[in-house]
Amino acid sequence: MLRSTKQLSTPVFLTGATGFIGRRLAGHLITAGADVTALVLPGEVDLLPDGVRAIPGDITLPESVTEALVAAQPGLIIHLAAIGITNPDLPFTAACAVNVGGVINVLDAARQVETVKRIVLVGSSYEYGARRADDGLDPFNTYSASKVAAWAFARAAYNAWGAPIVWMRLFQVYGPGQCEQALIPAAIQAALSGDDFRMTAGEQQRDFVFVEDVVEGLLAAAVAPGVEGRALDVGTGQMHRIRAVVERIWALSGARGRILAGALPYRPGEVPAIPADVDRTRRLTGWEARMELAEGLQQTISGMRDA
Repeated sequence: MLRSTKQLSTPVFLTGATGFIGRRLAGHLITAGADVTALVLPGEVDLLPDGVRAIPGDITLPESVTEALVAAQPGLIIHLAAIGITNPDLPFTAACAVNVGGVINVLDAARQVETVKRIVLVGSSYEYGARRADDGLDPFNTYSASKVAAWAFARAAYNAWGAPIVWMRLFQVYGPGQCEQALIPAAIQAALSGDDFRMTAGEQQRDFVFVEDVVEGLLAAAVAPGVEGRALDVGTGQMHRIRAVVERIWALSGARGRILAGALPYRPGEVPAIPADVDRTRRLTGWEARMELAEGLQQTISGMRDA
């Protein structure tokens, strides 16, 4: 059982529960005996883990979100629904409708439901960018810009009416079940298929955090006292060069293909390094990541090999 789940007795309302992180979170909550309701697109109801109560709806429609929250009467909201993290060509309008509008709709609806005591919202390490901006946030693409805008609305709701929000900036999440557009599953798929893997030079550094640890971090934020209005980093505190991670995957999987480092250009505005402030998160929530990268990669490789 997850450490933080043992402290959780309130009904939980999820968005994004059919996604990579959300499905894992929902499954853990159900296993722990939690009362879980999820707002889910009508065509995705069957993707929910068994035991989750589904309310068909659309995160971009204010009335849909309000009706779902009024019906669920949760004490805790965990909002994961978002688009575009692996799409460099994400249109501004789509990012605003889902990533910004979704947060606004959740905040507006939650204000009408007296049972809500905590709202865990999910941001991204990419909000920081290269940290050149005076305020510490420097988004370099549409997805990261939409997350910065959503954080601004969340913080405004906290300041204006005391919305009980916690903003969790996730670093490079990975693990079994992730879509193959992301770096680690894409590299593993190539390794297991014996294909060459085209990539950038891979000198940029990232903090890779295992999905199980992320679930723990979100739940820790759900129960930690005195964290309302704060933004916290969800990472390991360890930075790894992208190329070194791919090379580790090759070694662990016995890959036969070649790593074609430098075959692809860096993305416009690519950030060389994004470190996580894990000390602050640990101090305020008691949570810290446990999974070492080598073991997490091995579990992910095994999961994809067995799929």
